[in-house]
Amino acid sequence: MRREGNSSGREVVLGALFALITVLILYSSNSVNDVFPYGSLRGRFHWTSNLKKWSIADSYVPVLGNKTLTSHCHQCVIITSSSHLLGTKLGPEIERAECTIRMNDAPTTGYEVDVGSKTTFRVVAHSSVYRVLRRPQEFVNKTPETVFIFWGPPSKMQKPNGSLLHVIQRVGLAFPNMAAYAVSPTRMRQFDDLFRGETGKDREKSRSWLSTGWFTMVIAVELCDRVHVYGMVPPTYCSQRPQPRRMPYHYYEPKGPDECITYIQNEHSHKGNHHRFITEKKVFSSWSRAYNITFSHPSWT
Repeated sequence: MRREGNSSGREVVLGALFALITVLILYSSNSVNDVFPYGSLRGRFHWTSNLKKWSIADSYVPVLGNKTLTSHCHQCVIITSSSHLLGTKLGPEIERAECTIRMNDAPTTGYEVDVGSKTTFRVVAHSSVYRVLRRPQEFVNKTPETVFIFWGPPSKMQKPNGSLLHVIQRVGLAFPNMAAYAVSPTRMRQFDDLFRGETGKDREKSRSWLSTGWFTMVIAVELCDRVHVYGMVPPTYCSQRPQPRRMPYHYYEPKGPDECITYIQNEHSHKGNHHRFITEKKVFSSWSRAYNITFSHPSWT
C-alpha cells in the first residue's frame, strides 16, 4: 500500500510539473508571437516623429575631410537592386533625375540601358564596404560626384583597430575627391527607435537588422522634397496567388536567390539576424502620402 501511495504521489508531482512546463511553453510561445509575425503596424498610432524635422548636420559624420552633409534635392530617385528593373529601359529617364540614390554594390556598368549610371548618393552597409571599395573604378572613379553614406553599428564602424572608417579613409587618400560620411551612433539609435515606433516591434529583441533599403528611404526623405522609387515590390507582392514568377533578388546576380523566397524567409525567421523586408515595405507604404513617395516598376502606394 505504501508503494502505491508513493507511486501516486510521484504521479501527482510529475503531473504538476508537466502542467507547469506546458504553461511555460504557452507563455513563451505567446511572447514570441508578440514579436512575430511582422504583420501589423501597431506603433504608428503613438508615433509622431516627422522625418522632415530630423537634424542632418550632426547625424552624418564626415569620414573624409570636415565638410558637413548639406545636400538638398527637390526630386530624387531611388534605384533598387531588384531584377524587376531588367528590360525596363529606364536608363534615360533615371539619368534625367535631379538626384539619384543607389545602394551597396549595385553596379551600373553593363546595365546602363535599364538603370542608368548617374549616382548622386550611394548608401552602403557595413557588410558591403569591402565589396564597394575593392572596385574603385566602378564605384568611386566612374562617378566622382557620388556622395557615399556608410551605415553600421559602432562596433563595426569605429572599433579602435581595423575599423571600417580607417579602410574608407585609406581609399580616400587615393581618390581625394571622394566624399564620404558615416551615420553617427546617435542617428543609428534613432533609426532603431523609428522602426520600433512605426511597427511596435523591437529590432534587437527580434534578432533582426534594418535593411539598407530602410536607411536609404529615410535618408531620401530627409534630403529630398519628392522621392520616386524604381523596382521595389509592394508588401503584398509575395503573398499573391498564384505565386509570382521567379525573380532574382539582385538584377546583377541572375543566378542568385529568388526575391520572394528571400523576403519571406527573412520576414518569418526566428533564428539568426535577418531583415524584415515586408514589414519595412508596409511602413514605406504608410509614408507615401506624408513624404511624397511614389513607386513604379511595379507601381503601388
